[in-house]
Amino acid sequence: MATLHLSIPEALYEQIRQRAEAHGRSIGVEVVDLLTFALANERPSAGEVLEEIRRRRSFRPSAVGAPDSTTLLREDRAR
Repeated sequence: MATLHLSIPEALYEQIRQRAEAHGRSIGVEVVDLLTFALANERPSAGEVLEEIRRRRSFRPSAVGAPDSTTLLREDRAR
């Protein structure tokens, strides 16, 4: 296992210490858990978000056999 040495602000250290205490863990285990969670839930880049928006904008429900929103609204209003 690798070792990591770093300096962090005192306020951040205190938050981690309190969180570790609340979870009944050491500070080291808490930091590893926080880093693991952060890396597993990494936010997509701006480019990835824009590409997803472009992909969704070009989606046409009729291409997959689904009714469009106008048809669905008309059916709902007819009830």
